[in-house]
Amino acid sequence: MIKSQRRTLPLFPLNTVVFPGGRLPLRVFEQRYLDMVKQAIADQSAFGICAIREGSEAGAPALPHAVGTQVQIIDWDMPETGILQIETQALDRFVIRDLHTESSGLIVGQVEAISQEPAIAVPEELEIAVEILRQIISEYGITRFPEPHDFNDAVWVGYRLSEVLPLKLSVRQNLLEMNDSVTRLRLLTEFLKKHMN
Repeated sequence: MIKSQRRTLPLFPLNTVVFPGGRLPLRVFEQRYLDMVKQAIADQSAFGICAIREGSEAGAPALPHAVGTQVQIIDWDMPETGILQIETQALDRFVIRDLHTESSGLIVGQVEAISQEPAIAVPEELEIAVEILRQIISEYGITRFPEPHDFNDAVWVGYRLSEVLPLKLSVRQNLLEMNDSVTRLRLLTEFLKKHMN
């Protein structure tokens, strides 16, 4: 599942998990991340978002979880000096093999890409997950869930539910690290059934 080609990727540790195909708006104000984002905009390059394992978003560099998601900036705005608002599109997952912290406090990882999960049909017994996701998307609208929507693909349905359901950060991280889309969807369906009663 892991493509063994290593590359360097600047990392943005956050108290969130982003899933491939998802969108994540960010408000950037720390100098190290402003520099990283400006570079990414200039080069049209990507950076990595990882959930924080230890530490906090601001201040001293946080220790990220080993599996994160590469994102690219699709829109940006500077509403006031020193603050960048960006919209990111999540690409593929990666695993961190090595880390170092630059003098600015920016964490840079040597990462390897994790192969994309192949599309797989949603099993009949998990169709309830699709119905609930359809309701959620109709409430949130396509700004939050841009098209195309792929309700027939267990990978896509599982990723989108993992983003919006009220799950603990550790649970989201486990769902991101899974390479079995049907198991992921089964766990999410169990969560939904438990909270629907």
